Amino acid sequence: MAKRIDSAAGRAAVAAAIDPSGAPAARPVLATAVRFTLQQLEARAPGGSVEVRVPPFGAVQCIEGTSHRRGTPPAVVETDADTWLSLATGALTWADAVASGRVLASGERADLAAYLPL
Repeated sequence: MAKRIDSAAGRAAVAAAIDPSGAPAARPVLATAVRFTLQQLEARAPGGSVEVRVPPFGAVQCIEGTSHRRGTPPAVVETDADTWLSLATGALTWADAVASGRVLASGERADLAAYLPL
């Protein structure tokens, strides 16, 4: 990820994005929350064997193992922003997200259960 998000600003964005009232977060708040949690995942599980994508807000490479330089990585995880934040905060388990089709995970090491919630 290019720009590091300050911890206080990131935590505030996550809290606003998962508002228990169910009110949708403003797009810039949602973007900051997603990027901050991806940044946290990248710090928790450094490496380059899995690419985690949360379009259109961000993507990171994480988890030790075979890394790639060009083209499709050996393992890819992709989901939407709401699902990602639910996983990152523990509101949704990895197993439930995969079983329901809310997360698409392919390739070796594409299981993020050991790294979530953040």
